[in-house]
Amino acid sequence: MPNECFVCGQGAGSALVCGACREGLPRVATVCPVCAIPSGDDLICGSCQRAAPAFDATVAALPYVFPVDRLVQALKYGRRLALTDFLAGLLEPFAPPHGPALVVPMPLHPSRLRERGFNQAAEIARPLSRAWGLPFEAAAVERVRDTAPQASLPWLERRRNMRGAFRCHGTFEGRTVVVVDDVMTTGATLDELARTLKSHGAARVVNRVVARTPSPV
Repeated sequence: MPNECFVCGQGAGSALVCGACREGLPRVATVCPVCAIPSGDDLICGSCQRAAPAFDATVAALPYVFPVDRLVQALKYGRRLALTDFLAGLLEPFAPPHGPALVVPMPLHPSRLRERGFNQAAEIARPLSRAWGLPFEAAAVERVRDTAPQASLPWLERRRNMRGAFRCHGTFEGRTVVVVDDVMTTGATLDELARTLKSHGAARVVNRVVARTPSPV
């Protein structure tokens, strides 16, 4: 049976989002190449110049505004797993640079994974690793601290909240690690993960996120 578009409710054929709504998804023309925050040009933003994060680059497919927020939340909290291929497809054109690389999804703490039943980042990352022809390493990193939700904390406390949150298994010596996540807000979680990966030999850490909040608050 034909699908109704997840955004507008009109006929979408075999797709989840109709062509008109897909073409109408919000875009950001110029962003900081390190943290992907919207900016007036494609130069590194002042924040990243003052305090460079541990990751080297970030690509966000879309800004985290309507209807993108609705799509991400439907997967994350509404268990609409059918959306994973659509969201992964938004990131597929942004393949990492050539060279030795692997794909690591942002890990969930085991208690959060049991509660949710799946890791949305892993569900998005798995088809991307196949499309890019890169190894998928979901077990290479684990989240060892069940931190308070970042959204519940003031901006300045988020980095402190994430300290020591991750543990790596093995080494990433000389390799580029492509971290996949659904939403980037302040970047504190991605920063701590990148710091942990580099302490285990990663040459570069680049982020691929479905959506980026328009401002880090």
